[in-house]
Amino acid sequence: MFHSELIFPLNGWHNHASSIVECPNGDLLVCWFSGSGERTADDVQILGARRRRGARRWSAPFQMADTPDYPDCNPCLFLDARQRLWLVWITILNHRWEGSLLKYRVSTDYQRSLVPRWGAGDVLHLSPDERFVESVEGWCKRLETQAPRYPAELRTRLNVYLETVRQRAGDLLSRRLGWMTRVHPLVQGERILLPLYSDGFSFSLIAISEDNGATWKPSLPILAPGAVQPSLVQRRDGTLVAYLRDNGPPPNRVWMATSSDGGYSWSEATKTDLPNPGSSVEVIALRTGEWLLVGNDTEQGRHRLAVWVSTDEGRSWQLKRHLENDEPNRGRYSYPSVIQARYGTIHVTYSYALESPDLERDEQGRPKRSSIKWAQFTREWLMAGE
Repeated sequence: MFHSELIFPLNGWHNHASSIVECPNGDLLVCWFSGSGERTADDVQILGARRRRGARRWSAPFQMADTPDYPDCNPCLFLDARQRLWLVWITILNHRWEGSLLKYRVSTDYQRSLVPRWGAGDVLHLSPDERFVESVEGWCKRLETQAPRYPAELRTRLNVYLETVRQRAGDLLSRRLGWMTRVHPLVQGERILLPLYSDGFSFSLIAISEDNGATWKPSLPILAPGAVQPSLVQRRDGTLVAYLRDNGPPPNRVWMATSSDGGYSWSEATKTDLPNPGSSVEVIALRTGEWLLVGNDTEQGRHRLAVWVSTDEGRSWQLKRHLENDEPNRGRYSYPSVIQARYGTIHVTYSYALESPDLERDEQGRPKRSSIKWAQFTREWLMAGE
């Protein structure tokens, strides 16, 4: 009912931000970024591993993408309606998240050999227009009217933030650059809703394709200070719901926003009751109707990783089980990627890092502390509670 293991042994590299997908033949594919750091480390590349259907172990890691002398980060794997495999990721141009370039590759030959054979690939161009600017300006004005009720320090920070947001919204390059992937898109037939966020704006939007990825249009932004890395799910009445990481002011909670027009416009995000320490979450709808959300159930630190269950489409969360439950400063378990496989099993991969000073070291003297962990479990294990 439950099994977990490291995809590869702990090593001295920074391994982070995994994404998992099930292939039509039952293989599992996982990718993540790996290097000596993140945006400022030019050796960062996208690695992957495969677990053949019925196999007892994962393959050794292999390269999925690498832009020489640039950091490649935040990969996302998914299958479209034609069962093509997509890899979407970012290449950092100037060692700042705001300078990230959104890229993709597509494969139709990804099941025979260990490493997918990539075909088409390009930059995923996205051009927020004047409606984006108008939406941002209206939101900034609303926040300014609320500013007098805030403490002086928070009011000062808010004013600086709003000035930065306005400047970036008014600059064409800043609007088009810096949008980053994190979690799976929501695929609805030929429609693909790809969640994106910007550390420059510190809010999010959705890239929407109505033609299976041939062309893309940006939604209006999902606005809230620090609401980033959205994950999407749809209610039975058609309402789209986004759950987002909290990089904003306290209390530290998961953000939520809704859309009633297919994701083209969004309510302003509000905070839920779910704690969040500034770390990614992902939500899916199980085929039995429950919603499942994976994230750190802490306000500070990533030492616990939990799975919440909702039986009323996110209006409340009635159940929780832990994938990791450690003491602070012992380990970091974060950035989950979750799918439900064809036979109902739930698969989660996540960043796994230990913080003990006594770890074995590699040839370069780096502590062997980092890997990507994989967990699989059944709905019955989850619903049994802790």
